[in-house]
Amino acid sequence: MVDAPLRLTDPDLRARLQRALDPDGRVAAAIATLGPVADRDVVCLEPAGGDGAQRLLSLGAWVRALPVDALAVVPDARADVIVSWWSAFRPGAAELTTQLAEAVRVLRPDGRLLVIHDYARDDVARLTDAPRAEELIAWSRPKGPLLGVGFRIRVLHCWWQWPDLAEAASFLGAAYGAVGAEVAAGLRRPRLAYKVALYHADRATLVSLLGAQPAVEVAARLPVAASASTVAGPTARRPDGGDATPAGTLIMPPGGMVFA
Repeated sequence: MVDAPLRLTDPDLRARLQRALDPDGRVAAAIATLGPVADRDVVCLEPAGGDGAQRLLSLGAWVRALPVDALAVVPDARADVIVSWWSAFRPGAAELTTQLAEAVRVLRPDGRLLVIHDYARDDVARLTDAPRAEELIAWSRPKGPLLGVGFRIRVLHCWWQWPDLAEAASFLGAAYGAVGAEVAAGLRRPRLAYKVALYHADRATLVSLLGAQPAVEVAARLPVAASASTVAGPTARRPDGGDATPAGTLIMPPGGMVFA
């Protein structure tokens, strides 16, 4: 399951939401501060169709974009930051321990994990079923499954914002049916308040929460999430001489800021 920004499967509706989501760039600004990511090796985890990799590239990161279950293909100690967009590292999920152990393996000693999820105490939560909203709220409580084991949180006050009320109503109705139409009918401005929870932890915290045994050994005994052959993409060589092992979808913007 993914959070609101990535739940839509229709490509046109998802593109329309991405244009409306966080026009002020507050999520990107928080990532830039908490990573930081500028001129650093960053692994981007998100479902197909997301724009998280482009947002990271705009911050000056060297980006390796991967499906949410493909962290296993990244070589050891290759990333300064891992950014997960609205999908992976979900409390209660069977694969969470695997994902945390893989994050420890992939991160360099001073690396950081940034996990983005909905916060749910906002207008957008009206588009989410009640049990899901309650689950998201539980995650962000002080003694919850993330903050209670060492993660920290930064809550970002963002918007879904459209050019006018007509476009807001058109999108909400098409994307969320009767519930979306009801929400749109109550709008006085073409926007919805949207709060984002950015959970973050350094590698040392992840090692501690995985237990006394070395996390790399833990990872070695856990199921592999994906094979390189399922996600292999183009390769590139960093100026610092990083290897060109195929892994993930590497994005090459003008000037080239990808890492292999």
